Amino acid sequence: MIDISEKEDTQRIATAYGEIVLKKETLIAIEEKTVKKGDVIEVSKISGINAAKSTFLNIPHCHPIPISYVEPTMELKKDRIAVKCTVKAYYKTGVEMEALSCATSMLLTIWDMVKYLEKDSTGNYRDTRITNIKVIEKWKGKNGA
Repeated sequence: MIDISEKEDTQRIATAYGEIVLKKETLIAIEEKTVKKGDVIEVSKISGINAAKSTFLNIPHCHPIPISYVEPTMELKKDRIAVKCTVKAYYKTGVEMEALSCATSMLLTIWDMVKYLEKDSTGNYRDTRITNIKVIEKWKGKNGA
């Protein structure tokens, strides 16, 4: 880990984004809440919050950060679900890894919950894919960098 002990605590905010491409029928099942494993939207949001809070356990060089806020959101589109996660903390280092962990966990949870709907006749996922994972905003204290 990098030594951050001399750094000052400051407000940190990061937002990450990602998408999962799904079949139209799968998106309908999610919207109508008929997926066998439960409410995909709510379960994936909870998964994202948990992932943000435990990022330091999964990524060896990440510091344990006292997170003060996690906001996972999602939007159902024509052929995909877009997820976004904003994380806030008042600490010595940024929260972009926590935001990425949140968004990625949301996407993986969606895939896990609907995979039985996405498989083709050979058991493969011909069109399902996770894509466009990125940090779309990072903000730091006074100077905003």
